[in-house]
Amino acid sequence: MSVKIVTDSTSDLTPALAKEFDISVVPLTVSFGRESFLDRVEISTDEFYRRLSTEETFPHTTQPSPNAFLNVYKKLCADGEGVLVITISKKLSGTFDSALSAAQLLEKPKCRVEVINSEVTAAALGLLAIWAAKKAAAGLSLDELKKAVTEQAVCTKPVMAFDTLKYLARGGRIGKAQGLLGSLLSVKPVLTMSDGQVAPLTRVRSMNAAIDVLYNFAAGHRQIDEMAVEYATTPEMADALIDRLSDLHPRERIYRTTVSPVLGAYMGPSVLSVSVMGKT
Repeated sequence: MSVKIVTDSTSDLTPALAKEFDISVVPLTVSFGRESFLDRVEISTDEFYRRLSTEETFPHTTQPSPNAFLNVYKKLCADGEGVLVITISKKLSGTFDSALSAAQLLEKPKCRVEVINSEVTAAALGLLAIWAAKKAAAGLSLDELKKAVTEQAVCTKPVMAFDTLKYLARGGRIGKAQGLLGSLLSVKPVLTMSDGQVAPLTRVRSMNAAIDVLYNFAAGHRQIDEMAVEYATTPEMADALIDRLSDLHPRERIYRTTVSPVLGAYMGPSVLSVSVMGKT
């Protein structure tokens, strides 16, 4: 038996990737008014972005309850030697607190549950979960795995190109990028994560220039362990970026995914991102 890996739906892992690497994904909730949907379970990305673009109601999101995590722990503890949970940055969501509370609710646990605050989100979180699953399959113990993932999280980051910051601003998740709100409408902000918060990296005049920034970010790594490209509604831009990035990392090892509805509520429909795990 190996350690089981759990993450949340802001990891942007597709169901296929979660199944391939035996990762359990606990969904957050996205709501339009009184209508609530489990992220990627009860609403698809296509349906979410259609509604985001056509409805006046601004969506809001909710972290999973401790009970949602607890149910997963009970199931995994039945056939695993331990559970490692890797969550979205606690500065962006209460998901970490829910996961930790659930671990403390286990009665006479058959296995230990350890929870890590990744200090990132999106595909950067997904890469950490995939990397952890690979190491767990290779036989690392829970203690070894927690230490290794904590160290690996330091060198795992997303860089995100935005067409607009209005969704981040309306959702209250703009963090250190607040100063970019006064930029000209023609400017495309490029953000990253720093100290668990959204932070500005640069700003450019077009999405083509933003793609150059994403590529150069990846190219600045002397070692790439994992890489992912994700998009909301522009698959052709994601494919073009993957074509370029295949010069740096084998194309078949670049994970391609879509921004989940919960993150889409803050990132908007035109975001494009690359996440890299590796050394600069």
